[in-house]
Amino acid sequence: MRKRTGDTALIKQINTALVLDAVIKQAPLSRAAISERTGLNKATVSSLVQDLMDRHLVIEIGTGESSGGRKPVMLLFNSTAGYALGIDLGVNYIRGVLTDLAGEITAEAERTLESTALDAVLPELYSCIEELTALAPASDYGIVGIGLGVPGIVDGSGTMLLAPNLEWEQVELGRLLEERYQLPVIIDNEANAGAKGEQRYGAGRGIANQIYVSVGIGIGTGIILNKELYKGASGFSGELGHLSIDQAGRQCRCGNRGCWELYASENALLAQAAELGLGYTRLSALLQAADEGHEDAISLFAGIGRYLGIGIANIMNVFNPDVVLIGNRISRARRWIEPSLTETVNNRALPYHRRNARILFAELGEQSAVRGAAYFAISAFLHKIKEGEQ
Repeated sequence: MRKRTGDTALIKQINTALVLDAVIKQAPLSRAAISERTGLNKATVSSLVQDLMDRHLVIEIGTGESSGGRKPVMLLFNSTAGYALGIDLGVNYIRGVLTDLAGEITAEAERTLESTALDAVLPELYSCIEELTALAPASDYGIVGIGLGVPGIVDGSGTMLLAPNLEWEQVELGRLLEERYQLPVIIDNEANAGAKGEQRYGAGRGIANQIYVSVGIGIGTGIILNKELYKGASGFSGELGHLSIDQAGRQCRCGNRGCWELYASENALLAQAAELGLGYTRLSALLQAADEGHEDAISLFAGIGRYLGIGIANIMNVFNPDVVLIGNRISRARRWIEPSLTETVNNRALPYHRRNARILFAELGEQSAVRGAAYFAISAFLHKIKEGEQ
């Protein structure tokens, strides 16, 4: 972004952002109400609103109640001026959504992955994106961007530097998608996407400090501190699934030993079932067995809950969050993991850290990451609008 001084264009840019944010977050609003809430004079607000209406981002929806004099004309954000794609690329699945600019889901698509090989995954990813694109209603801006949550470390250019559970390294996924679709592509770690999804649309709304723990084939964490996603010095924070909880433990695909995800993930659950010769090869089968009262399945979930509790107690001791949110596929097993998880955290977290911290399960269930990924694309588009680049 080019750096500018306090010229009229920059002032207009700042004021446009104020007006658009007011309409997005607090509509329906009148022009007078926007003036009151932003501190901008009425003439400036009227001019900026007209500009946003000319760009089809704000619409008039009729009159509101009068406090004396003419009834005010109410304004609303035009959420169907464009659409965004959100993709959650998992180890054994691809989940996608098409949303409007308010993040409301218009269409969904899903694929099962039988292989993690890049040349097997890419056709399924392209198919998912193209299916959703074909379902997008006609709009002024069309598809504004593609957001992806992926199970690995991603740099600022959209290159997947390392995804241990996919066995990918140095995959220029952002470049591949941008060249194919000629659209902005925003790629981030799946847990960061899940954290944003819950903060924006789910159980994390209005909570300043929250840690989202994504428990699927592996474990990732999205860290939100003071309402902002914490990315670390190089943008790679959140790999708490690779904290060692057993110094002499099993070898992990990341190169470390005794990583938390080797004991508390979906992969760990299925590996333990195999070691016991129980014959359960899918999470759904274990859930069904537990629901039917099979003690072996119930015991396995309780064990996973205990190991999750060990890691979450460490998270509480380090970050002192308001909330720890548990999401992704393991959230389906809440009934069976919550008691042992809670007991372990209560026993292991420092009492002052535990006192006010809550443990919640993701309100969006398995859709936290895909909704957050769509939000990445929406946010990037709106940033360009505010910068005057659209």
